[in-house]
Amino acid sequence: MDSVNKILDKLSKSKFRGGFHLKQKDIDYIDKKGLNVIEEHAFNFVDGRLSNKFIENDGKQTPMKGHPVFVAQHATATCCRGCIYKWHHIPKNKDLTLEEEIYLVKVIMTWIQHEYNAFKH
Repeated sequence: MDSVNKILDKLSKSKFRGGFHLKQKDIDYIDKKGLNVIEEHAFNFVDGRLSNKFIENDGKQTPMKGHPVFVAQHATATCCRGCIYKWHHIPKNKDLTLEEEIYLVKVIMTWIQHEYNAFKH
């Protein structure tokens, strides 16, 4: 978890990445669905949109809003394989391993939990 907190700290210092925050509708959605369901969604998005070594629309596959995970993906640079390579050093020219997918979901969910806790307090 230490490496996750380290990368989140670095990302928060980026003018672009640090500008993303959950909005009330995102918090309401999390309250309605629960964090376990949000985590399932995160895994499905990572597995379905990012796991292949070749992604035809890489860099455009993750919307900027519409789901808390989408917002988190931009905040955590887990939105496309280019950003994943730049920030997380996972090469683009290979399929993601299950361990890499789990790591990316952990980064996403840690950011969501920080945002959620900050919003609730």
